[in-house]
Amino acid sequence: MKKRIAIIGSGFAGLSASCYLKQYGFDVTIFEKNATVGGRARQLKKEGFTFDIGPSWYWMPDIFEKFFNDFGKSTSDYYQLDKLSPAYKIFFKDEVITIGDTMDKICAEFERIEPGSSKPLRQFIGKAATNYDIAINKVVLKPGISPFELVTPETASRVDQFFKTISGDVRKKFKNPKLISTLEFPVLFLGAKPSNTPSFYSFMNYADFGLGTWHPKGGMYEIIKAMTALSKSLGVNIYTDSPVEKIVVEGKNATSIKVNGETKSFDIILSGADYHHSETLLDETYRQYSENYWAKKTFAPSSLLFYVGFDKKLKNVEHHNLFFDTSFETHAEEIYDNPQWPKDPLFYANFPSVTDASMAPEECETGFFLIPIAPGIEDTEEIREQYFDIIMSRFKKLTQQNVTNNIIFKESFCVKDFIKEYNSYKGNAYGMANTLSQTAFLRPKLKSKKVNNLYFTGQLTVPGPGVPPSLISGKLVAQLINKYHNKS
Repeated sequence: MKKRIAIIGSGFAGLSASCYLKQYGFDVTIFEKNATVGGRARQLKKEGFTFDIGPSWYWMPDIFEKFFNDFGKSTSDYYQLDKLSPAYKIFFKDEVITIGDTMDKICAEFERIEPGSSKPLRQFIGKAATNYDIAINKVVLKPGISPFELVTPETASRVDQFFKTISGDVRKKFKNPKLISTLEFPVLFLGAKPSNTPSFYSFMNYADFGLGTWHPKGGMYEIIKAMTALSKSLGVNIYTDSPVEKIVVEGKNATSIKVNGETKSFDIILSGADYHHSETLLDETYRQYSENYWAKKTFAPSSLLFYVGFDKKLKNVEHHNLFFDTSFETHAEEIYDNPQWPKDPLFYANFPSVTDASMAPEECETGFFLIPIAPGIEDTEEIREQYFDIIMSRFKKLTQQNVTNNIIFKESFCVKDFIKEYNSYKGNAYGMANTLSQTAFLRPKLKSKKVNNLYFTGQLTVPGPGVPPSLISGKLVAQLINKYHNKS
């Protein structure tokens, strides 16, 4: 008889795990608290505008392709993928850097800013490419059980890169502050300051410059739709509007979950929900990590997000735009070192309708604005409005256009919403940061140490934050479950 598995949450990791577990022969059911699947990768449709509420960057296309290949499929079976050209723009106070879709274009842009910088750039990205190969094909495919997982001939020769930082490496090779900010930007996806991120993670720079930035036509939610279609075709059952209220443990085994007041029995429980929240579903004696443990960890930032419909096409912007016209270091300190609302925030603006007409009505623009902020800080409507005014004022100046009278509507999403919608610890946006002390086997475990048949997946466990790592996390936990609970 097939062993029955309940998966809590239908984010990227939960959906990924469901497909692999079904492939292994388990009977799999997903319970999603919200009305639609996708976890943090949800979609807002309003007045003809389409917004990705969560992730908006499509990097590491090889990881998505490998996922679908594992089931005899391809991304092209589900969605159209286009490489963005240019990948993105970075707005500084007095200059705009455009990151092209090839290394030659990027090198030419670096030369324009700092003559002679293309040579060290090619060397840096070459090293990053090697790190990418090791990371993706060796390191991230380990379940985070033992420190010896990190010991391979390849990593042994690069052990120093785990004790140096991205910031240190970049600043040795480049002196121009704009180029430094450009090269330090990708590791922000790992949720930590560049000065606290091991230099081995330069593989993110290769993901950026080497592999490029892509866009699934219709938005990032197309990936969720694709994974949902795949999981259902494999026979996975998915229930929405089904918040799990408790994980019931008898002896040392999780025997059931309570969903909407009803008790449902399963052989194995896997939570893809926020790890801290998942443990609160257990009686305290079965929790692995104390509140003090979580309080001491470095979490990825939260975000103040705005979804804005404009009644005209905007000028001087690309699909992805970074606004680095204020101090990168100061904003980072206000997130990690002295948590507070930033005085002069950096921000990101995404206009998918620039390259994908399906995302907005004709002659209109879909706008998504994001300010990274410290998790757990005060969140009020007044603060949200104050910061919207701040970024729109700078947006007007830097892009040389006044758009405030062209706003049809705007909606916001912040700390309170991350907590309410996703049970996110302190309202963090994407998990636990990948610092040296929170890497690989040092992250919260995939397998519970206290409950035999309880597992976890997603951005707070291995490999870490981000969409591609979440796909891998689902695969890793499925392999672990299959190892310990093989149906035979």
